[in-house]
Amino acid sequence: MKLKRQDEVIIIRGKDKDKKGKIEKVISRENKVLIPGLNIYKRHMKSKTQNKPSEIIEITKPLAVANVALICPNCHKKTRVGYKIDNKEKIRICKKCNKTI
Repeated sequence: MKLKRQDEVIIIRGKDKDKKGKIEKVISRENKVLIPGLNIYKRHMKSKTQNKPSEIIEITKPLAVANVALICPNCHKKTRVGYKIDNKEKIRICKKCNKTI
């Protein structure tokens, strides 16, 4: 997966389109990322005991990687990620400005 934790991304598809945030968690098995404060859904929780009432809680759901784009820290544009091998080390590069990310 080309996106990593703490990368700044912009949502390109969905109900939170054009909103920005930092990746908190990468779920590589499902190709999803978790961005706090975005893609929030409400969940109705039933009371499990008589002392605790029923409530509506807000949950941040993960987004598909295809629905987000990386924001380059150098040119500040949404971009795709490429790789370059330099001294036997794989480095991520911006496809628009060709600088390392």
